[in-house]
Amino acid sequence: QVQLVESGGGLVQPGGSLRLSCTASISIFSINVMGWYRQAPGKERELVAHIGNSGWTDYADSVKGRFTISRDNAKNTVYLQMNSLKPEDTAVYYCNLIRYGVVYWGKGTLVTVSS
Repeated sequence: QVQLVESGGGLVQPGGSLRLSCTASISIFSINVMGWYRQAPGKERELVAHIGNSGWTDYADSVKGRFTISRDNAKNTVYLQMNSLKPEDTAVYYCNLIRYGVVYWGKGTLVTVSS
């Protein structure tokens, strides 16, 4: 069973920064793509960013230029650096991976952007 544990969420003022981490219970060396998603209250879960094993990245338009996804295969961890946060970034943030055709999700970490 694959487990993903997110951390790093919290309350931050608009314009502030947070760094989220997601650590997997398995080696992510062979996991091609890992992603961060978010779900705001009353809204559907949406993609925030993906990162491939070769280092390619893909971002939602709403976070381009503000968020950076990275991964450390040696630590089985994927990160999401979030800068210039806005109130509309408030959501529960989830990481995921696909292994042998099965999608695994963490339980999420809450990010609240408010003054």
